[in-house]
Amino acid sequence: MTLRWILHLGISLSALIISTAEASTPKAENVHWMSLDFKTVLIWTTTPSGHTYTVRYFEKDKDLEDTPNCIKIRESECDLSDLLQPFNRSYIADIQTESETLDYDYTDEDQPHTVSPPFNPYTESNISAVTFTLKNVNNTRVHVNITDPLSGIHSRGKQLTIRDILKKDLKYKISYHKSGSTGKKEVISDSSQAEVANLDPGQSYCFVVAAFIPSRPKATQQGALSRQLCLQRGSDVLQELSLEAWILIVLTVATIIIIAAIVLYCKCCRHRNRNLHTTQSSSPI
Repeated sequence: MTLRWILHLGISLSALIISTAEASTPKAENVHWMSLDFKTVLIWTTTPSGHTYTVRYFEKDKDLEDTPNCIKIRESECDLSDLLQPFNRSYIADIQTESETLDYDYTDEDQPHTVSPPFNPYTESNISAVTFTLKNVNNTRVHVNITDPLSGIHSRGKQLTIRDILKKDLKYKISYHKSGSTGKKEVISDSSQAEVANLDPGQSYCFVVAAFIPSRPKATQQGALSRQLCLQRGSDVLQELSLEAWILIVLTVATIIIIAAIVLYCKCCRHRNRNLHTTQSSSPI
């Protein structure tokens, strides 16, 4: 009877210790994803303690996978950029909290867990602002040269651009307006080399560019806006002249030509008369 009572007491105390330890082990809270140009970091909040965290992740209907750099870490973030591939999949992370004060082994099921919201890098990663340059092609066209932003992904020793990942899904939205005007127009370009046509001759224009992925949900279709660039374009005087001005110019030029012809004719006549007079004066009487 005494041995049975002692055994029962031991089991009860063990269960109480485990329950108390579980209750005192804080779970990760406010778990969310932060992703820019496919550099994807899982972030959570914690209370100050001596606990560590292990992060695993999985794709729907697949097994949990380890994150080599996020096993028993004390930080409250984990970089999964190079692990969430293929990019166009939905991933879920599992954060396990581990206590260092216990003398016995817990199974994974005994540890507190927090599951993240699902995240798809291909459709949800934010795209940073692009850089671009402008060049006049002619009086009505401007060439826009856009630099594809670098991503947070490296492959075979090369840092990929967002075009390397998004390929034909990546487009650029070019917004422009006359300098000093609020009226805005937009052009969608399939490549990083674009031309904006049908501009008013002699007008200066300002441009803003953003990455645009129409295949995404509307909330994440457009990247951050670039800084505004304005292009000063000189006036083409000839194209801005009215019909009356052209007539006046033609008449003026014609008058100058006629006057010049008359002056030249008069000079020729005087020269000829002078030569004739000289010839007559030198003839014998």
